[in-house]
Amino acid sequence: MNPYQALGDAGWPVLAALGWQRLKNSSHGDLQHWLACIKAMPEVDPGAKTDCAAPVLGRIVDDPETLRKALLGLHPWRKGPLLLGGVRIDTEWRSDWKWKRIAPYLELEGQQVLDIGCGNGYFGLRMLGVGAKLVVGIDPTMVFVMQWLAMQKIEPTLNNFVLPLGIEHLRAGTGNFDSVFSMGVLYHRRDPLEHLQRLKKLVRPGGQVILETLVLAGGAEEILQPKGRYARMRNVHVVPTLSVLLTWLKRAGLVDVQVMDVSKTTPDEQRSTAWMTFESLQESLDRHDPSLTVEGYPAPVRAALLVTRGYR
Repeated sequence: MNPYQALGDAGWPVLAALGWQRLKNSSHGDLQHWLACIKAMPEVDPGAKTDCAAPVLGRIVDDPETLRKALLGLHPWRKGPLLLGGVRIDTEWRSDWKWKRIAPYLELEGQQVLDIGCGNGYFGLRMLGVGAKLVVGIDPTMVFVMQWLAMQKIEPTLNNFVLPLGIEHLRAGTGNFDSVFSMGVLYHRRDPLEHLQRLKKLVRPGGQVILETLVLAGGAEEILQPKGRYARMRNVHVVPTLSVLLTWLKRAGLVDVQVMDVSKTTPDEQRSTAWMTFESLQESLDRHDPSLTVEGYPAPVRAALLVTRGYR
C-alpha cells in the first residue's frame, strides 16, 4: 500500500510518486526486519495530540510490551520524545528543547512546509501542532522512514510525510513551499553555499527558511574544516562562525535574517537512552575538557536562524 497517496491527493503528485518509487525499490539489508517489526505492532486506536513536547499518537494499547518490543526493533530512535500507543520513546535528542527555542519565532498557520533532513518526522508533528496544513519531510536514512511508517500505521490521516529522499533528489519545479526547514544538514554538505541556494529555490517568494547548524563560537571570519571526524561524526565538512554564515546567506540571496538562538549542545540534550544505545555526545567530548571534542575541536554550538526570501 502506497503511504504517500494522500500526499499526491494534497497536490504534490510528483513528490509522492518519487517517494513511493524509492521506498518500494529499497534494497536495504534490514528492510524486511523493519517491516516485520511494524507488522508485529498491535492494533492501536487512533487519537493524536501534536501540540506538546512528546506528541501523542494513538490511545494506550492493551499490550504495551508487544508494542514496545516492536518499536525497539526500529532502533536507533534519534528525534523525539514521542508517546506512541502509550509507550514513551525517550530518544537520543531532546528535540523538544530545540523546538522550544525556535517556536516563538515561527508562524506556520495554514502553511505547506518542507523539512529537509527530517529524521522520523518529529518536527513535522510539532509543526502540525502549531497549525501547519501539510509537512513534507525528506531523509535518505531508511530506518527513520520506517519509524515514520510505524507512526503512520497508528495515525494514517496526519498530513506529516517522511520520504526517503535527499535534497539532491528534489527535481526542478519542486519549490513553492511556504516554509523550508534545514536543521542539522548544512555542515554535512561539501558546498554549503550551493545548499543555501537550493533552499532559496524551494521556498516561495516571501516565504521563510529556517536554518539550524553547527557554528564556531566567536565573531571572527573563521571556518573549521575538520580532518576526519568531528565529535565522532562522519561527513562534517565545514563549521563557520556566525559571521561567516551570515555572509553565505547574503551571497545566496537570503538577506532578511533573524538569529533566533545560539546554544551550546550539552549531554543533557543529546545522550544515550534505551531507545538509542550507541555512544552519544558525552563520549564525543574530551573527558578532561568538555569544551573540546575528543578530536580537539571546539565542542558543538548550534545556531538557529529565520530567513525571509525576497521577491527576486
